[in-house]
Amino acid sequence: MIASLVQFSDDGRGVAGIRDGVAMRIEGVTSTLELAQAALAAGSTLAQYADERLGAPIDLASVRLLCPIDHPDDAHLLVSGTGLTHLGSAEGRDAMHRAARDNPDPTDSMKMFLMGVEGGKPAGDAVGVQPEWFYKGDGSILVAPGEPLDMPAFALDGGEEPEIAGIYLIAPDGTPTRIGYALGNEFSDHVTERGNYLWLAHSKLRAAALGPELLLGDLPADIRGTSTIFRDGTAAWQKPFVSGEANMSHSIANLEHHHFKYRAFRRPGDVHVHFFGTATLSFSDGFQTRPGDVFEIAAAPFSLPVRNSLVLGANAPVRIASL
Repeated sequence: MIASLVQFSDDGRGVAGIRDGVAMRIEGVTSTLELAQAALAAGSTLAQYADERLGAPIDLASVRLLCPIDHPDDAHLLVSGTGLTHLGSAEGRDAMHRAARDNPDPTDSMKMFLMGVEGGKPAGDAVGVQPEWFYKGDGSILVAPGEPLDMPAFALDGGEEPEIAGIYLIAPDGTPTRIGYALGNEFSDHVTERGNYLWLAHSKLRAAALGPELLLGDLPADIRGTSTIFRDGTAAWQKPFVSGEANMSHSIANLEHHHFKYRAFRRPGDVHVHFFGTATLSFSDGFQTRPGDVFEIAAAPFSLPVRNSLVLGANAPVRIASL
């Protein structure tokens, strides 16, 4: 059975399945969304449906890799996420907010994290405490493998966030259907966030990168990877990171429940990319990124990394017109 999917572009668009390290073109489809819709209509799992349509091998080094999921109408792909979900994820946030307030009392960030530790993994079908939630943008913000991450001219920082994202398709009857997982760089402005935790929303409204692979099946409980920032060809900062439920204060099911409980997020045909959070940031170590840096995030069982350079966007003044 294939382990993952990739979207690519050569003389057109295509989808390939990776089985035992070999990529093979999937016949009859040009996008992951098209493949997922067909599998859903057939009542099949995505892995089984794709496995039955494998064609000739393809050399991934000879094609341009795309995001593992997209939508022909960007407005029908929603990118969102949750924070303070990983064990240790509150330490950096708490420290910077405590410093800003010069107050020994627990910050709201630490209170939110402890709520997750105590009630983020409910037993059985019980509903746990809701996590911090944020909106990042629509499908237009997703950056393909190898493409640059644009730091807005008004931003105070452009920092990486190595994360796992759940990828979902809303079925015709409104049922959120997880089709896989992607490795990603959620990318945020941590200096703005440090100024006031109520600016978290501002710090998140920007690009995000996904690795090439859509991992099928269950997500391993313990994921271990490495986040690296290269500067002038040399690793200027590097640190291991962990993810998966064994390293989280919330279960994935609980994060999914509190996202999809809103009816607006269950619109048939929509695609959702939902980041699950991280506990590892170069910003927490005092590292300051700069244009030209290259972010690389790698973690098994994903065989391909997330790799993107940082660029500074052009200053584009906003002009408000009257009608």
